[in-house]
Amino acid sequence: MPSHSGGAMKIPRPIPLRESVFEALLELIISGQLTRGQHLVESELAALLGVSRQPVREALQLLSGEGWVDLHPGQGAFVHSPTAEEADQLLAVRALLETESARLAARHATAEEVERLRALCARGMAATEAGDIDTTVALNSELHAAVTELSRNAVLGDLAAQVSRRVRWYYTPVAARRGRSSWEEHAALIDAIADGDAGQAATIMRAHTEHTRTVYLSRLAEEHPASPEPVRRRRRRGPLDS
Repeated sequence: MPSHSGGAMKIPRPIPLRESVFEALLELIISGQLTRGQHLVESELAALLGVSRQPVREALQLLSGEGWVDLHPGQGAFVHSPTAEEADQLLAVRALLETESARLAARHATAEEVERLRALCARGMAATEAGDIDTTVALNSELHAAVTELSRNAVLGDLAAQVSRRVRWYYTPVAARRGRSSWEEHAALIDAIADGDAGQAATIMRAHTEHTRTVYLSRLAEEHPASPEPVRRRRRRGPLDS
């Protein structure tokens, strides 16, 4: 038998079923097929995915640990409904990361890489005009990831990847509302990257991410309007009041 001086030979292991179920449920949540606040019934999810209830239960625990699902004792599991504060904080961090990505991309992108961005942008605009929200959201995510990749900063890429899924979750409900303007902003960003104008690329990306943040928070406010403050009536002073 051959000897392996570098240590034990690594044998590829199959992905645990709970992780496959985790990924499937997460995609259903991000795409909106499982809606925010929806009660997640283990038996129904198991039938949908063609698995037993055990990996579904384990996957729900994993999703709960990452903030996608809320577990309520005695009631069950529910898709998490992000608060305005959660969304605002995450989208603010996203703006910081992607602004820096755009700035660095303008310094490093080659002509061939710029053409790839233009192709993605054209496909995204076509999907938007066709009303294909799923494709629009997927291409939006792909274009932003491509800009981050062009930054040539691996740490920045890792950090951006950590928030990208949740950003896609937030973007899906407002993709139609952002419409053509989002892709027009993308086109302007790509022009700045092509020109090697790092300052302009950063400015456009900052405004672009801020527009999405504002639209999302506006939509959230429409869905969950703040309760009016109770009117406090002043008691009339009587003769016994001092």
